Amino acid sequence: MKNLFLFAWLGCLLACKNPKQADAVYYNGKVYTVDSAFTVCEAFAVKDGKIIATGTGSDMLAFDCANKTDLKGKFVYPGFYDAHCHFYGYGVDLKKIALFETKSFDAVMDTVIKYRDKRFMGWVFGRGWDQNDWAVQQYPDKTRLDSLFPDVPVFLMRIDGHAALVNQVALDLAGFKPGSSIPGGEVEVKDGKLTGILIDNAVDSVKIRIPLPSREAEAEALLQAQQNCFAVGLTSIADAGLEKDVILLIDSLQKVGQLKMGYNAMITWNAKNKEYFFNRGKIKTGRLNVCSFKIYGDGALGSRGACLLKPYDDKAGHYGYLLHPVDSLKKAAEEIAAHDFQMCTHCIGDSAVRLMLHIYGEALHGRADARWRIEHCQIVHPDDFALFRKFGVIPSVQPTHATSDMYWAPERIGLERMKGSNAYRQLKEAGGMVANGSDFPVESINPLYGFYAAVVRKDKSNFPDTRFQPENALSREDALRAMTSWAAYSCFEEKERGSLQPGKQADFVILDEDLLQAPEEQLWKIKVLETFVMGEKVY
Repeated sequence: MKNLFLFAWLGCLLACKNPKQADAVYYNGKVYTVDSAFTVCEAFAVKDGKIIATGTGSDMLAFDCANKTDLKGKFVYPGFYDAHCHFYGYGVDLKKIALFETKSFDAVMDTVIKYRDKRFMGWVFGRGWDQNDWAVQQYPDKTRLDSLFPDVPVFLMRIDGHAALVNQVALDLAGFKPGSSIPGGEVEVKDGKLTGILIDNAVDSVKIRIPLPSREAEAEALLQAQQNCFAVGLTSIADAGLEKDVILLIDSLQKVGQLKMGYNAMITWNAKNKEYFFNRGKIKTGRLNVCSFKIYGDGALGSRGACLLKPYDDKAGHYGYLLHPVDSLKKAAEEIAAHDFQMCTHCIGDSAVRLMLHIYGEALHGRADARWRIEHCQIVHPDDFALFRKFGVIPSVQPTHATSDMYWAPERIGLERMKGSNAYRQLKEAGGMVANGSDFPVESINPLYGFYAAVVRKDKSNFPDTRFQPENALSREDALRAMTSWAAYSCFEEKERGSLQPGKQADFVILDEDLLQAPEEQLWKIKVLETFVMGEKVY
């Protein structure tokens, strides 16, 4: 008995001498915690994958810890959170023909011909062309595709995923003929002939005929996407629309320690998925959060599918369209609310934004903290900004869309409507916050491009000199919150990530320059030195 007391006394003595233990300590840096006070400190400690303390170097060096890292003045931020992207789709697209930044249809065809033997599930599948970047800003047609590929289906998706050019083989597989129509989409016809251009729901009618990759190929795609994203400082993402089987694959890869990315998976809204998750309920683990449904309200502005209150300026009488009937959208909102899931709706045009804000308000019945989101909010009527606060809706935006679309968007919708386009500061003031994402692979995976676009309102060539609608730029502090703490909040993850505070996961990134102080022209060029997830160095 005396020996037991002796051991207890010795244990107590040792604990008093070394009362604080950590797995790792980082000191002599500039650490932006992005807590509610936007506290900046110089050091922090990590244990069991979580932040356990922040403060001065002397405070942290007092911890009993064998792993102490001198940051040598480098800059530390919470791991960046992309609040709206297509992570799985990006990974799968790495196996397809990349048509991004092609400056003409001839350049598109040159690339397709060069990689004509690079098949995706037996198809010639490319993505990334944008006719708005061409000297002649018109949709191409399928004539050359039919000549080159008379027997192989070809599917060339526009950059935004809302339009595609296909050949006759693909059209035949979908059963499209001149005069074919589809609600919420368009099968383009000129001079009585199919051009091969499909828009919105017509795109899906062909796309569903492309065989799905194997589970092994899907897993490989997810892990490659993860590697690329860690390299640019992303530690968490919200994947905007996934099928049940992909979500379960993600869960399995995380459980065996292969997929370490913080993953918010929005469920694609369809009968199969809703039946499974309404019965199964939400999923919440240390790395995976499944609590929301993604649904499309309208199409995209670049393909003139965004649903507007007034006609397009460059297409008389054309308003765009909803991708689902109004009654279906209302029913979806009611079902999602009844099962206590979050609703995230793609809305580009001001008509779609207004409609869904009112549908949200009716379905939620004044419920506080539902955190339902409008994805993109690209064009908002002046009368509708106040509805975000009224109904407690979070604007989920992608700042690089503003600088990608600024060259041609005024021709689409006119200067007056442009005032409510990509209005991030106005949305932030209306909703109390914005959640920033990229929509990759539509845009780059690099979150610092979005930070730069949100703050500076220019492209990477420093255009325009006067800035694009500078009155709606975000402050640097708000832009950082929007890709860390606000993004996490918009996904119901503010208790786990989004800021460097005791009790939260040790997801952080070390940069070579200061996002809050660096010259504007340097912001998008800042380098990621190291990325950590739950205390583990992953890049």
